[in-house]
Amino acid sequence: MKKVLMVAIGGTLAGIVATTQVAGPLLAQEGERNASVYEQLDLFGDIFERIRAQYVEEVEPGELIEAAIDGMLTSLDPHSSYLSPDDADAMRVQTRGEFGGLGIEVTQEEGFVKVVSPIDGTPADEAGIEAGDFITHVDGESVLGLTLDSAVDLMRGPVGSEIIITVVREGVDEPFDVSIIRDTITLTAVRTRTEGESIVLRVTTFNDQTYPNLEAGLAEQIEAAGGMDNINGVVLDLRNNPGGLLTQAIRVSDAFLDKGEIVSTRGRNPEDGERFNAEPGDLIDGKPIVVLINGGSASASEIVAGALQDHHRAIVVGTKSFGKGSVQTVMPLRSDGAMRLTTARYYTPSGRSIQALGVSPDIVVEQPRRNPNAEEEEEGATPLTRSEADLRGRLSNDSLTEDEIRQIEEDRAKAEAAAERRQEDYQLAYAIDILKGLSALGPQD
Repeated sequence: MKKVLMVAIGGTLAGIVATTQVAGPLLAQEGERNASVYEQLDLFGDIFERIRAQYVEEVEPGELIEAAIDGMLTSLDPHSSYLSPDDADAMRVQTRGEFGGLGIEVTQEEGFVKVVSPIDGTPADEAGIEAGDFITHVDGESVLGLTLDSAVDLMRGPVGSEIIITVVREGVDEPFDVSIIRDTITLTAVRTRTEGESIVLRVTTFNDQTYPNLEAGLAEQIEAAGGMDNINGVVLDLRNNPGGLLTQAIRVSDAFLDKGEIVSTRGRNPEDGERFNAEPGDLIDGKPIVVLINGGSASASEIVAGALQDHHRAIVVGTKSFGKGSVQTVMPLRSDGAMRLTTARYYTPSGRSIQALGVSPDIVVEQPRRNPNAEEEEEGATPLTRSEADLRGRLSNDSLTEDEIRQIEEDRAKAEAAAERRQEDYQLAYAIDILKGLSALGPQD
């Protein structure tokens, strides 16, 4: 017994010695790092005081501090930033769905402002601004070298006032100016309509109203169609949707999933990760879904598209999405301001991160781009065509009943409407055609 006890004590003593030998250098390194941090803070204080005392013009100390904080945050990634009290209040208003501005979601790339997406029905959308456009000047003033918040401040102004932005667009040789009248932006989170036998859910943003709008609009369209049996599927249009609330992306995904993971988030520490799973229930009873995405589909939009794609619940059509796979947490500060800090990455159910890669569509379908310098085609340019039915004294068709002839004419009218839709929105027309094809094939096991 004594021999065993001595061995145990010896092992314990050896462990204590080893721990002391390892911990000593680690504590010394930690102390050196802390000393270096304090030296850097002293340096910051020295520079701050020299600016206050010696800069060519008198400066406001509070503005210097805010600029330093913002610089620290924006150096991390394009989505971390400081929000002044006014900016924090404006963000809360925007989340509720109404705010003043142009109606564009922007980021920064290579020093210029890049349009993530215009918001449906806003001044920017009506002026022809497109996802992927670069804004180089605002009212003749270059945005190169400005922080994103400073560039956005340039674009803000009173409702009803005019702004001239200079745009560089891929495929257009020269920069061009666009005049926009600022307006109050009221976001309608979800617009619903029925095209033939297909319900189209146009989701423009993910704010507090998104899921309630989607659920109510979907139910209204199903009722108007006479029940689910008269619907062949749903087109979930997420094009130019810049994202928004993670909670709403989860609820929209869950609306069409019966089970399984929707999205997971992983932060700096493994224990901070979260997984969000679908609950039983599908608002459209398993009917087919086509999801439309493009380069303006970001963040929450990509969560929804990725979840439905990974579960093989939907066919994703369009072009590659924006690729914002990070989660920002807004943290209130004592000054009534806030900071937006990137705290996690999110992953689709299959475990893939879309950060900087985006969601790749199952079927790539390009949308023809608008060229602002192209001349509009003259009206009435379509040549007039004639058929046997237009000829005087033609023979009648004696093989069909009036009801059969009426059905043929209705089918022809639907086909012509589909052709017109392709001219107006090729990607949407393609999505609806997919649903028609799936419906014609019947239920698949």
